[in-house]
Amino acid sequence: MNDDILSRDSRYCSFGDTVHYAKPPKVFSACEGSYLYDEAGIPYLDLQMWYSAASFGYRNERLRNAMVKQLDTLPQLACQYLHKEKVEVASEIARICEDRFGTPGRVHFNVGGSQAVEDSLKLVRRNTGKNLMFAFMGGYHGRTLGASAITSSYRYRRPYGHFSDRAHFVPFPYCFRCPYEKKPEDCGLYCVQQFERLFESEYYSMWDSKAGECEFAAFYVEPVQGTGGYIIPPEGYLPALKRILDEHKILLVDDEIQMGFYRTGKFWGIENFGVRPDVVVFGKALTNGLNPLSGLWAREELISPSKFPPGSTHSTFSSNTLGTAVALEVLRMIAESDLEKTVKEKGAYFLEQLQMLKRRRPGVVGDVSGLGLALRVEFCKPDGLTPDRELTDRIFQAGLKGDLDVDGRKYGLVLDVGGYYKNVITIAPAFDIERSEIDLAVGLLDRLISRCE
Repeated sequence: MNDDILSRDSRYCSFGDTVHYAKPPKVFSACEGSYLYDEAGIPYLDLQMWYSAASFGYRNERLRNAMVKQLDTLPQLACQYLHKEKVEVASEIARICEDRFGTPGRVHFNVGGSQAVEDSLKLVRRNTGKNLMFAFMGGYHGRTLGASAITSSYRYRRPYGHFSDRAHFVPFPYCFRCPYEKKPEDCGLYCVQQFERLFESEYYSMWDSKAGECEFAAFYVEPVQGTGGYIIPPEGYLPALKRILDEHKILLVDDEIQMGFYRTGKFWGIENFGVRPDVVVFGKALTNGLNPLSGLWAREELISPSKFPPGSTHSTFSSNTLGTAVALEVLRMIAESDLEKTVKEKGAYFLEQLQMLKRRRPGVVGDVSGLGLALRVEFCKPDGLTPDRELTDRIFQAGLKGDLDVDGRKYGLVLDVGGYYKNVITIAPAFDIERSEIDLAVGLLDRLISRCE
């Protein structure tokens, strides 16, 4: 069966997506909880859960039932009409944001994360009349043309010509590999000081001090960098950045597509840093990967009907009935749980096990860190600093072979590779992962390191 699928894939499927990063592409046929299964029934413990989309586990029965119920009642409706689930989801997210950020706002829906970023760019441009943005080196906001313009990797833009409005990219506070070669204990947030210097003189090209006007409209921020390798900014950085943005009337757009809905132990990742954004973009885990739904929240003064009137954006499947029904059930599950407590406790235990792995593998495991259940393992050469991309890729590929023996049973390990040098394993397990599964995960990772070194 797999040989036939792979043969037809190589003949008929585009190679333009990310399936073909693995050679050959891995074929799965079933899923349950924290596991994917191949045709032979071998379980693969998934530590990335669909890029943090399936936070509540695969084939979650409660979410399945919510979708089936909607299939039996209102499975389809053009987005130009209203249905109650859309309004209920928007109301709950707006209520949560007002509670967290102390300001009223509204919610706007789309389908995928990139499309929600596109909508946010329209919102920002409409409010400011400006088309230039700040974004971070290492930042990832999607691969549509507009989202690519504020995504740092030139690789995603290079084949598509010149991007005249691409973002001005600012170094992210990547303390393990500080771009300014500083040490966290005595740098005094040097990186944010360098950003602030851009506004000292008109000759730094950003700021007209006489007019009190900046050329840039907004700064797009991931509170924890996703594709960049789950990098966590140091204490004090984001509040200092927000102060500078407010002084110069630059909006802060918070991209929560990977970190939203308690991935970091807070509803929004940015809550961990005490910062109030102007716009929040979200997606992925809102529907646990079932029938995609994305969107944005913005302060009322930015998104009121007078500022963002009907027809400002359009997507045929935005606020679709199946997506909003599942999203509403996800929000109910969140409200009924103490995810802040459980995610932080499980994340702390997982991080402790990874730190033990680092002590067992000095040098090779150069850095581990985490916030909630967003964790990272950075692989290095024996010097403990030089990135080891080749080892990381071998570990990723070996995990997909499904031949790791544990108590007489074969297992695989599903990992995701990220980071500036593609030497970071980013870990985003299901929220209901058990401690025994965390132990299994770290044990399997340890074996893969032994095999691949």
